[in-house]
Amino acid sequence: MTRTSFPIPHDETARLEALAASAIMNAAPEAALDIIVDLAAHLFEVPIALVSLVGKDKQVFKARVGLDVCETGRDVSFCAHAIVRRDEVLVVPDARRDRRFADNPLVTGDPYVRFYAGAPLIGFAGQPIGTLCVIDRKPRADLSSHERLTLTKLARMAVLRLKTREVIDANKLRLARTGASI
Repeated sequence: MTRTSFPIPHDETARLEALAASAIMNAAPEAALDIIVDLAAHLFEVPIALVSLVGKDKQVFKARVGLDVCETGRDVSFCAHAIVRRDEVLVVPDARRDRRFADNPLVTGDPYVRFYAGAPLIGFAGQPIGTLCVIDRKPRADLSSHERLTLTKLARMAVLRLKTREVIDANKLRLARTGASI
């Protein structure tokens, strides 16, 4: 089986512009996002949970549990597939049996992804900037509607935290320009 290249959202240019405008790809880690991924891993009983931001050529993990790497190429990203779905949670019950991912190095090697579920992070401009995802090293059944809703709500919490950071940073910059202090 050959892995197909990752799908490109129909509004990729606007999506990448929204991601760049948020300035979060290279921002410092966020304790609040760490709590969200830890909660997701706990609720879904999985060893890996991530807040992933999908850039042009790579995905960056802004928060992670159970994974040592901070980023991967977009070409191996499950999340690149999830952002195209926008209003849906992408669920891959067994990546070894899914033609999109069967020969993916993240499936055939460490971390041995078998199960993946990712809810898009929809920014305030309506653009999908990444996902909140949960990953298991063993196949699992599809998510229930309740589980899909839970993952979607956690993804919304992550977006709200990212937006809060953006507002705080903008206010700090504005105050610095005026010479005021916080």
